Amino acid sequence: MTKTARLYKIERLIRQRQHVSFAGLLAELEVSPATLKRDLEYLRDQLGAPITYDRELNAYRFEATGGGSALARSTARHELPGLWFSERELYALLMAHQLISGLDSQGLLSRHLQPLLDRIHELLGPGGENDSKALMKRVKIIGALRRPVDATCFERVGEALIRRQRIAMRYLTRTRGEVSQREVSPQRLVHYKNTWYLDAWCHQRERLLRFALDAVQEATLTDTRAKDVAMRQVQAEMDTGYGIYAGGTRQLAVLRFSAQAAPWTSHEEWHPEQQGRWLADGSWELTLPYADETELVMDILRQGEQVQVMAPDSLRAAVRRRLAAAAALYVGA
Repeated sequence: MTKTARLYKIERLIRQRQHVSFAGLLAELEVSPATLKRDLEYLRDQLGAPITYDRELNAYRFEATGGGSALARSTARHELPGLWFSERELYALLMAHQLISGLDSQGLLSRHLQPLLDRIHELLGPGGENDSKALMKRVKIIGALRRPVDATCFERVGEALIRRQRIAMRYLTRTRGEVSQREVSPQRLVHYKNTWYLDAWCHQRERLLRFALDAVQEATLTDTRAKDVAMRQVQAEMDTGYGIYAGGTRQLAVLRFSAQAAPWTSHEEWHPEQQGRWLADGSWELTLPYADETELVMDILRQGEQVQVMAPDSLRAAVRRRLAAAAALYVGA
């Protein structure tokens, strides 16, 4: 039995039986007297459990904390924070913490979760701590093409999102190279391809827009309450396109992947609403919706000669133009 399981069982036995002798605990836990003494000391000294030894009962019980009869006081319930997690669940939390840490290079989220991480190490105990630290070294997140977000900006956006306040920000629109002043009501944060975005109601444009947080040059919370937009509307307007681009007329793209690429692409999710099928020659046909072709074209180009756009003609033409422009760079090289 692990230490975490033993601590939980000691607490549960005392709660259910009101008082348990040292011999009774030994019989239930099947550990040495020295180990049981260490566990009782750990519960009292490290976790603050009000466990006391009652000489009259020759047993351990929770210390009386309220009024009423002596029996009622002795059975006062005590919850050990965090001990409703099993050891397996604690290790799962460590894995989740490591995954979150890999989302951002500046530790925007993980440093706020550090107290939880320390608590998990404490609950696992000295023996488990070494294992837990070793486990975290065996999980590596590689974030390619990451665009770092200023820590102060991220925290202010998160605060505004939770407190439902508007944000005044200076924002760089990269496609036009323009910097503008915006006031927005944040609706949700989106993490996509190692980059953070904010879906917000723009009070200048009077509509929902998606802002890249790394393009926010300055952000300040205002005293004005944010405009609340129903999440159904946010999802309907921002999630119907392909990738990070929202809005536009919805179309269906039909892509055909070669038999060589099919074993991999048949397991990939390009869009939550995609449909795929195997063809007689071993190729894989993928049909997916899109609204703005910008990101879809980039993802198609990454596949090189392993994919062919079958429809619509406008998407075929867009890919053809980009391929021709790329090939022109190598003419005579």
